[in-house]
Amino acid sequence: MDVMEKWPEIEKAAAEKRRELVLQGPAVDKKVSSCGGLPSSIYSLTLLNYLEVSQCPSLTEIHEDIQHLTNLQSLILCRNKLASVPDVIGSLKSLKVLDVSGNNITALPEGVTQLRELNTLNVSCNRLEVLPEGLSRCTKLSSINISKNLIRRFPADLYSERLDLLSALVASDNCVEELSGDIHRLPALKVLDLSNNKLSEIPSGLSDCPKLKEINFKGNKLNDKRLEKMVNGCQTKSILDYLRGKGRGRQGEDGGDADGGRNADKKKRQQQRKKKEKVTEEPDEVEELNKMVVRVLHVSDAPTALTVTVSAEVKDVRPYLVCCIVGGMNLKPGNALKRFLMAQTKLHEDLCGKRTIATIATHDVQLLKGPLTYDVKPPTQLKIVSLGRKEMTAVELIRHLHLEAEELRKQKKRQNVTGLHKYLQLLQGKSLYPCLVDAEGHVISFPPITNSEKTKIKKTTKELFLEVTSATSLQTCKDVMDALIVKMAELNKFTAEHQEEVGSDGEGDGPPEPTVSDETSSQLVVQQVRTVDQDGNLKVVYPSKTDLSKDVSNLTVVW
Repeated sequence: MDVMEKWPEIEKAAAEKRRELVLQGPAVDKKVSSCGGLPSSIYSLTLLNYLEVSQCPSLTEIHEDIQHLTNLQSLILCRNKLASVPDVIGSLKSLKVLDVSGNNITALPEGVTQLRELNTLNVSCNRLEVLPEGLSRCTKLSSINISKNLIRRFPADLYSERLDLLSALVASDNCVEELSGDIHRLPALKVLDLSNNKLSEIPSGLSDCPKLKEINFKGNKLNDKRLEKMVNGCQTKSILDYLRGKGRGRQGEDGGDADGGRNADKKKRQQQRKKKEKVTEEPDEVEELNKMVVRVLHVSDAPTALTVTVSAEVKDVRPYLVCCIVGGMNLKPGNALKRFLMAQTKLHEDLCGKRTIATIATHDVQLLKGPLTYDVKPPTQLKIVSLGRKEMTAVELIRHLHLEAEELRKQKKRQNVTGLHKYLQLLQGKSLYPCLVDAEGHVISFPPITNSEKTKIKKTTKELFLEVTSATSLQTCKDVMDALIVKMAELNKFTAEHQEEVGSDGEGDGPPEPTVSDETSSQLVVQQVRTVDQDGNLKVVYPSKTDLSKDVSNLTVVW
């Protein structure tokens, strides 16, 4: 490892005795490549409590000198090409967050099990086949994400009662063949995602998890076909009730006195008779319960359709953009709007790679003045009324955000940043910033930072204009938009099925919103939006026939 090259970021962190250091992106990757890794000087920053090195494909290993950073509380090493994690990581006794997602790691060292303060472990998008035994020693763990690996089974102690704070276990897109009935030993478990695995059974003991609120078993070929249909569409409560009933039935068959067994047999025969009587009716009921409908409105059927013109200058800044308009999204009842905003945030954190891969923005169509232009502006000329703020230039906004971040660090006596502040580094080194501009010249979106207060959605919003931008690829934009629309369909279905009071902010009167189970109550209408170049030539229209085509069994797309 060449340590001769100077890294100004590291020298500045040392001189200012900083407790946070973020190194990411192509410029850093180039240095890593020329040095053959990270410089040794980074391991002398012993005051650090937050270290992030990400998006560096040239980074294939972390030196054992990482053990000297004993004050680290957060270590983020995502989206690199790490093949392993050094076992000495167990020396970081203060570590609370470990994120090594998006690498080429095939095994986690036993040292991970020595991290007694660890509360968040993210090893998603790697090549792990097993998890280390002994994770139960990390008794403060509250979130584990092992999705998109090659894991076939969980270690026995993952079900330990010692993990009494574990609230989220995400293990989607693996090869897990069995979930133990001991899962009920995790008393704090709220979220369990085992979608797209190789499960054939779901243990009835799952229904004994006292705090379980969200489960996902989609994409598993279950032996119980009724249960398989339920997990592809029903709410968590319905599934847990079904599992609870199966558990009671099995208890009557397997144990108890003779009368208890006979009663169980009699009840089973009665259930079989009822099932025969409803043999044609029940599948239809389940299908109807599961159904989510998205209807696509062709651009030619919308005389007032919005068009977005893309300037040639965005090519070197943030070239990719897809847009559409969604109607039928009911944001009025209860927490519907809050659920939607939280879902958008989760997509930003996961699929969008904390906005480094793509960024989503949403607008109230009634407040838009088309046609729109996707353009670039110098930081001093880009003016926006960002969410919750007065109008200011991009330079002023970024300066304000930096000052806020510094103030937060002082107040909370820690160095990791939150909110918009953590995205500021995405603009470093840019001489032009991307923006979406309306017909009156107002900037309504400034990706990847914020969008405008002028077009902010609220409970009364009837139609939403959605935009996804990326510097990665057009397909990335489409994938994110697909995921967003599918999530909106799920949320709208949930809202339609759960009767909630209309908000008490004067936006509605009268009785609570009715609970309707017919098809149209949660149907979304997606209107195509065309993006064209400055000469009017079509660049892309979304959605096209190849979009929204992912295998979502309970989603019907009507063209």
